Amino acid sequence: MSEERLRELLTGLTLMAMVVAGVVHFALPSTPWAPVGAAALLVVFGTGGVPAAIRALTTLWQERELDIDLLMVIAALAAAAVGAALEGAVLLTLFSLSTTLEQRAMGRARRAIEALMELRPDRTLRRTATGTEEVAVADLRPGDVVVLRPGARVPVDGVVVEGEGQIDESTITGESVPVEKARGAQVFEATVNLHGVLEVEVRRPLAESTVARMIQLVTEAQAARAPSERFSAWFGQRYTVAVLAGSVLALLAFLWMGRAWDDALYRAATLLVAASPCAIVISVPAAILSALSASARGGVLFKGGAALETLAKVRSFAFDKTGTLTTGRQEMVEIVCEGEPDDFLARLAGLEAHSEHPIADAIRRAAEARGLTPAPVREARAVPGEGMVGVDDQGMIWAGNARLAARMGARSGPVDHPDQIAALHQGAQTMVLLGRGARLIGAITVADRPRDSAGPGIEALRRAGIARIEMLTGDRRAVAERIGTDLGIHPDEIHAELLPQDKVRIVADLAARSRVAFVGDGVNDAAALARADVGIAMGAAGSEVALQAADVALLSEDITRLAAAHRLARRTARIIRQNLIFAMGAMVTLVTAGLFFDLPLPLAVIGHEGGTVLVVLNGLRLLTDPIRRRSPA
Repeated sequence: MSEERLRELLTGLTLMAMVVAGVVHFALPSTPWAPVGAAALLVVFGTGGVPAAIRALTTLWQERELDIDLLMVIAALAAAAVGAALEGAVLLTLFSLSTTLEQRAMGRARRAIEALMELRPDRTLRRTATGTEEVAVADLRPGDVVVLRPGARVPVDGVVVEGEGQIDESTITGESVPVEKARGAQVFEATVNLHGVLEVEVRRPLAESTVARMIQLVTEAQAARAPSERFSAWFGQRYTVAVLAGSVLALLAFLWMGRAWDDALYRAATLLVAASPCAIVISVPAAILSALSASARGGVLFKGGAALETLAKVRSFAFDKTGTLTTGRQEMVEIVCEGEPDDFLARLAGLEAHSEHPIADAIRRAAEARGLTPAPVREARAVPGEGMVGVDDQGMIWAGNARLAARMGARSGPVDHPDQIAALHQGAQTMVLLGRGARLIGAITVADRPRDSAGPGIEALRRAGIARIEMLTGDRRAVAERIGTDLGIHPDEIHAELLPQDKVRIVADLAARSRVAFVGDGVNDAAALARADVGIAMGAAGSEVALQAADVALLSEDITRLAAAHRLARRTARIIRQNLIFAMGAMVTLVTAGLFFDLPLPLAVIGHEGGTVLVVLNGLRLLTDPIRRRSPA
C-alpha cells in the first residue's frame, strides 16, 4: 500500500472514530456508553496522533529539526492531560484531515505534468522490408520508421520522411491549432496525427524524448526551491522552536498570574495551536508547484521557482531578432556577382553547408531549388557574429557581413557591379558577401519576416507594464529597423550590427536599471541568456541544448506564450502575497485571542487548520490558469 493510500485510510478511521466519540459525548453521555466513547478517543489518538508523532520524531532524529507535527501532538497530549481529551481528539482529527487534503492537493499539482506519460501509446506500426508490423514503442530504435495513421499518437520524437498532414501539438507546446507537417518536419511524442498517413523516422529513444525530458525538468524544477520557499522553510523551522519555547513561557506566565495548573496548561496548548506556522510554511510551495505544473501543460517550462519569481519582477525584455522575433525562414531575393550566378551560388552554398544559421539554410535552399550541387569546401569554421571561412578548390574563401569583409580587407564590390553592391548594402534586406582574400566576388540578399505572434506578443507585454522592449541583432541597421517598425519597436530600442559580446553588454546595461529577461534561441545567444536575470529560449521543443541553456523554455514559437508566462509569474507572486498576508493575519488574530480572550482550543484548531487548507486551495487556483489554453495573453 502506498504512503498516500495509508494516510487516507488512517484519516478515514480517525474521522469515523471522532464521530463516534462526539455522539457518545454529546448524545449518549450515560455510563453504559462511556467505554465506547473512551475507546473511540483512543482510536483517534492512535490513528491521528501516532503517525504524526512518528513523522515528528523521525525528523527530529534524522534532521535535528522540530516540525509542526510535533507541536500538534504536544498540544493534543496537553489537552488530554488536563481532562480535555475530546478537544485534543478534535485537534488531531482536523490536523490529520488537513494534512491529507494538503497532500492530495499537492499531489494533484505534481501529477498534472506526469499525466503526459499516460498519453504515450503502448504500441505502434513499424515499417519493415515487407510491409508493417505492430511493435511495442519501447522496442523502437533510432533509424526505425513508424507509420502514423489518422488519429494515431506519435510514439517517439522523429522526422517525417513521407506524407503530409496535420499534427495536434497542444500536449507539448500548448498550441491548440493543428500544425502542418510535410517531409523533413519534426514531430514530437504524445502529439496526435489528425489526418493523412505519415511515415516518421525515429530520432531519439523513448528515454530521451521531449516528454521524458519535460517531466525530468519539471521534476527538477519542483525540487529546486525558490527564494521565498527557502525563506518560508527557514522561517518555519526557527519559528516552530520559538512557538514551543513561547508556549512554555506562556504556561509559566499563566501560573504566575494565579491560574490553576489545568487551566494554564489548557491555555498554553491553545496558544501552541494558534501560533503554529502551518499556513505560512505551505503558502509558497502550494502556489509555486501549481504554477509550474500549469505552465508546463501550457508549453512553458520554468527551471524552478526561482525563475518563476524572478520573471514576475522583470520590467525589461531584450529579444534576439533572427529566429525569435522573425520566422528565421529567410528567402534569397537578389544576386550580384562576377561571372555566372549559378557558379557563384554553388560556391556560396558549399561554404554555408557547414553553418546552421537561418541565412545559411536560405542559401542552401536557393541552390537546391536551382538544382545546383554545393561546391566542396574544407576546413570551414565560423567567425562569431561575422560569417564563415573555408578552403575550396581555388584557395581560401569567406562569406559573411561587412565586418568580415573589412577584416579580409575587401573594400569594394566586383568591378562589373560596384554600384549595385553599394545599393544592396544600403537596402533593408540582409546582405551576405562572398570573397577571396581582399577580392569581393559578389553578394546576395535575403529577407526574413516577423512571426505572426511577435506583434501581439510584444503588445501584450507592453500592456502588462513592461518598461522597455529592446531588439538586439547582428544584422544591419536598415534590416533591423524594417523588422522593428513592423513590430512597433521604437528606433531607440533597436540595436543593430552587434557582436555576441555587444549583446551581453547591452543586457548588462539593462540589468543595471531593472530586472531584465533575454529571449533567444538558447544556442547562439548562450552568453546573453546567462547574463540576463531570466534567460528564455524560444521554440525549444525537441532541442536538448535549448532546454538546458535557459531559465525558461517556450516549447512553441508563439510569443504570446511569453506574455502569458509573465502574467502567470505575476499572478503567482500576487497569490503568494495573499497567502502570506492571510496566514500571518489569521495567526496574529488567533494568538491575540489565545493570550487575552480565553480562546477555546476547538476554535483555535478550526482557525489553524482551516487557514492552512484555504491557502493551499488558493494556490491550487493556478492549476487552471489560462496559460493552458491558446493565446491566453
